[in-house]
Amino acid sequence: MVPKNENESTRLGSPLHRRSFLNGSIAAAVTATSLGGATTARAAGAGAVLKAGAGRAVIDFPSSLLPLDGFTTVHDDLYVRILLLENGSRRVVLAVLALTSISAEAIAAMRTTIAQASGVATADIVVTVTHTFSAPHVQATSSSTAAAQYVQQITKATATAIAAAVEGLRSARVGFGTGTCDVNVNRDVLTADGWWLGTGEAGSSDKSVGVTRLDDLDGNPIAVLINYSVQSSVMMESVMTSGDLPITSDLAGAAVRHVEKQYEGDAVGFFLVGSCGDQSPAFRSKRYTIDKDKKWAQVDAQDAGWLLLTVQGERLGTEAVRVSETIKTSGGGSGSTVRLLTDTVTVDTMAMGHPTGPAKTYDFTPTGTADVPIWILQLGNGAFVGVEPELSTDTALAIKKHSPFPHTAVMSMLEGGSKNMAEAQSYARITYEAMDSSYAQGSAETVAAKIGAMLHSLRG
Repeated sequence: MVPKNENESTRLGSPLHRRSFLNGSIAAAVTATSLGGATTARAAGAGAVLKAGAGRAVIDFPSSLLPLDGFTTVHDDLYVRILLLENGSRRVVLAVLALTSISAEAIAAMRTTIAQASGVATADIVVTVTHTFSAPHVQATSSSTAAAQYVQQITKATATAIAAAVEGLRSARVGFGTGTCDVNVNRDVLTADGWWLGTGEAGSSDKSVGVTRLDDLDGNPIAVLINYSVQSSVMMESVMTSGDLPITSDLAGAAVRHVEKQYEGDAVGFFLVGSCGDQSPAFRSKRYTIDKDKKWAQVDAQDAGWLLLTVQGERLGTEAVRVSETIKTSGGGSGSTVRLLTDTVTVDTMAMGHPTGPAKTYDFTPTGTADVPIWILQLGNGAFVGVEPELSTDTALAIKKHSPFPHTAVMSMLEGGSKNMAEAQSYARITYEAMDSSYAQGSAETVAAKIGAMLHSLRG
């Protein structure tokens, strides 16, 4: 249920070689890997009734809070969106924020708020972000008064959104569909100085749009979830002619607003960012250009960039609605499993760089190991796979190819994200994704293999 508010705080507004390597790793792991210490949230019985509720609320930026992290004005609102699922005696929450990332401190505050309002165990609350680059970073509350106020606004919006989800909880049916949209592009480009950022038309890019729709038993939409592989960076670092650096929910927000408008505010839209590590919007306001000599530069369209955002968001949103309208939800309120499986896998780490330009040589210095958390939410015949780092396209494609579920969404940026986790070829090429990572070569393949084993364990 979407709350109404007079102050409108809740208003709407290929390369074959690397794919073969990944595919082989996953196939072998499914056969050979045990789940060891995997933990599974309580699963409902076969006769349990599926219920769903959804809510959204604006993260307010009072004038006293700006400028914040360099941002001086709000172009369009940032939201907290919450999906509450119930099946039998247990509940699971998926919270999606229109932010670049989010601190562990803010996540903890959100979990406390959600748990108190809904009775959901904190371990059953999954938090992620849309990865819009035009939002202030969430800093420690001890760092400044503004940082503390920002977290308070996030927590306040969370309380409003979860209250709406609880109030609107009702028997539900679920369905899945897939479409195609060409508003993303591989961002790895070979320049005269090495691999850098740009428009890599020949690179891997997943154009599929995964759509999940939840209806009540009368066929009224409760929530529409969009899974698409792109960073929301159309307006990233684009400074207006006025000198303002605006806050915007960017591509993800524009697409979701289109979906919610089409359903006249009755459904809450969710953007689940996919393998965004090597995917940028096809058209950006502040963009990289490459000349005939493979020299790179940056150009800023400034205010004209808003048209690029509007058109691409509308295009992605239109395809999501088209797919949603073809979905026949099923379950009749019963027989749709809700299960949350969590585990970790150990990978090698390295010193993370802070690349500012291309490089032909680079020292990937080992530093030890780290445990990478993995979340898998099963909803009927669909599986939502999530990790903290930004995965690359070929990693996600391999995971989906080997999934036993007919509908699999791969998500990056859970728990606020943890930079890039590139596939093997990126290290050989010395791409931005490889340099901007604390995960050593082989980590993506190890994580993908673990996910494959977990998915097969759920499917039984």
